[in-house]
Amino acid sequence: MRRQSTEAIHGHGYRDQERGVFKVPIYQTAIYEYPDSVMGGPRRSDRGLDLKYSREENHTVRALEKILAKLERGVDCLAFGSGMAAIAAAYISKLSAGSKLLVPLECYGTTQELAQNLSKFGVECILARSDTEEFLERLEDDVSLALVETVTNPMIRVVDVKEIAKRCKELGIPLIVDNTFSTPILYNPLEDSAWITIHSLTKYIAGHNDVVGGAIIVGSEEDAKTLWNWRRKLGSIMAPFDAFLTIRGVATLEARFERQSRSAMEIAEFLEDHPKITEVYYPGLPSSPYRSVADKLFKRRLYGGVLSFKIRGGQKETLEVLRGTELIRPTPSLGGVESLLTYPIWTAAKNMSSEQMKVLGISDNLLRLSVGLEDVEDLKEDLDRALSRI
Repeated sequence: MRRQSTEAIHGHGYRDQERGVFKVPIYQTAIYEYPDSVMGGPRRSDRGLDLKYSREENHTVRALEKILAKLERGVDCLAFGSGMAAIAAAYISKLSAGSKLLVPLECYGTTQELAQNLSKFGVECILARSDTEEFLERLEDDVSLALVETVTNPMIRVVDVKEIAKRCKELGIPLIVDNTFSTPILYNPLEDSAWITIHSLTKYIAGHNDVVGGAIIVGSEEDAKTLWNWRRKLGSIMAPFDAFLTIRGVATLEARFERQSRSAMEIAEFLEDHPKITEVYYPGLPSSPYRSVADKLFKRRLYGGVLSFKIRGGQKETLEVLRGTELIRPTPSLGGVESLLTYPIWTAAKNMSSEQMKVLGISDNLLRLSVGLEDVEDLKEDLDRALSRI
């Protein structure tokens, strides 16, 4: 088995020997021509499926899927037009009237919102705190499907996915793991018996803040066929050009993620000692309660490129900092080459009640920083300048 940095570049396996081309082209086609032997049937993809329509299969998308399957140590992968399209397909494939879906209270807001909206079809959504022990307590025989995020948003908790996956396997509960924050560079949930791994490709994998996409990586051919059919019927396959851009981005995933993680650690240490900061949430810090589970889970001593911190003051001071950065952009999302600063009560916690935010520790003086590829000294100076305004 080749190493991840190699697979990220060569894992698509594409090579046009006749033309001497080894870069995956954009197959910007809606349809496929029948082969010369028309009566013999249509062409087939390497999945053994008929090639008829790009809503079903596309060569550029397929090349990306091969890379991601190898990076996540899966059997196959399906690429979608967004991370939410991937999550929707996963929900629909497993749930029906009477099902119970267990999701964390602290997870991506739209993931949770969609889970709750499924009540109109008779699906019950159960919310549990993201702390490993409480989540394990809520796992019961009658739970039909469970979802966790390896690293939570916005409080940057690291969930013990190994223990949760072990318990789910014992109970026969399929487990979805959203691995977006940690990426396959740090962790591969399928190796710990997760049902599927999901990524928002918009974030680290594409990595340049210019693509929207999602992916499901599966551990069995049977699951790949089932989810492929749902994607076909939902019409949610990724567009060829977006797949092309993502192939370009994933080639540098390891180099980018390592640099971003090291810079995030340095910034977390800087902020932890800053007089205008009261708390820093980053699992790499020795003071973090999640350092031990991160070291248990992650394959190397890196802790990701996202951290959160609380300003000394309230909303007024926090918004002053948000407005005060020059290099760091005030905007949602994460994982791109530009550093981004997010105000969680406007984004991740937007639909939470004040009681839920209190339980999770989310307050109006909390900011979340996604560290990009700028020089770390410039980023620290930018933050220090903004903090000096309060």
